[in-house]
Amino acid sequence: MTQTAPIEIIASTSPALPLPVNAPGTRPIARHRTGGIVIAVVSALAFSSSGPLVKPLLGAGWSLSAALLVRMGLAGLILSPALIAAVRRERSFLRRHWRSLLAFGLIPVAGCQLLFFSAMQRMPVAVALLIQYLAPVLLVGFVWLRTRRAPSRLVLIGSVVAVVGLVLVVDVSGARFDLLGTLLALGAAVTVCVYFTMSERTGDDLPPLALAAGGLIIGALTMAVVAAVGAIPFAAPAVTVTFRGIDVPGILPILWVGAVATTLGYALGVMAVPRVGSRLASFIGLSEVLFALGFAWLLLGETLAPIQFVGGVVLLAGVVLVRLDAAEADALTARGAPTPESAGSGSRSPRP
Repeated sequence: MTQTAPIEIIASTSPALPLPVNAPGTRPIARHRTGGIVIAVVSALAFSSSGPLVKPLLGAGWSLSAALLVRMGLAGLILSPALIAAVRRERSFLRRHWRSLLAFGLIPVAGCQLLFFSAMQRMPVAVALLIQYLAPVLLVGFVWLRTRRAPSRLVLIGSVVAVVGLVLVVDVSGARFDLLGTLLALGAAVTVCVYFTMSERTGDDLPPLALAAGGLIIGALTMAVVAAVGAIPFAAPAVTVTFRGIDVPGILPILWVGAVATTLGYALGVMAVPRVGSRLASFIGLSEVLFALGFAWLLLGETLAPIQFVGGVVLLAGVVLVRLDAAEADALTARGAPTPESAGSGSRSPRP
């Protein structure tokens, strides 16, 4: 795992040149990356259950601020032993890493939620979701501009295919354009990029779970302050919500969202990114949209259009193309072949 560096948006720097993926020495690397992919998929699955579970709660009278506060606060509390262990192991931990913890809590945790749901109030949910999930493409584009090295052909094709699939999955037909809403959704996409790039920089110096715990606690405190000053409404009445004709106490879905969906989502997410790299992890994260549609059907009875199934297949095809690029990079690394980084001059970074 990599060591912690100053807070900086740096995407995955895995080179991507066509080499056999079955070369000697690639199996340990492939197993490490495959394990990371499985963890990233489970993280996306956990995250995806939040929306369908929270939606009836909001409709029954809960405010968004209350749902987010319980969600982040409960998850931060459950993961707090990891932060406590890091502080006990190194007395100067908070002094050395408070900036990273603060940034993670304000940007990917609280910032993403506030920006996305603010955008959602000004435009259809599907459009806001589509713009936010352009984060993987923004990440590729940012590294392209920063390093002046073009992404591999597989990454470029995979990015286009994944976006086409995403457009098909989230129905944006007849949507109206709103400039402020678009800017807010783009801001949410940027915070998602920060989530992946900061997670990639974790290691022994800054353990992933300590970063997640600190960020969630700071995010919950931020939401509490925002609600306390009256910037956004706060309401958490005792309600009953219905899933597929079954009435359950409103406290049960929010407890699941906090204790399971958010806790596992962030914990597994920050553990997976260092294994697979921020670029591949961000594309795998697109599967959250597909899982969310499945949970919406299972819990709320929302039906899927045939075109959404087609979009899901296309989206997954884009992710597979990006994964193939990562597999070629594994072979290159294992064989010790020359890379763009070693062949280049100065401090130029390898292409994304």
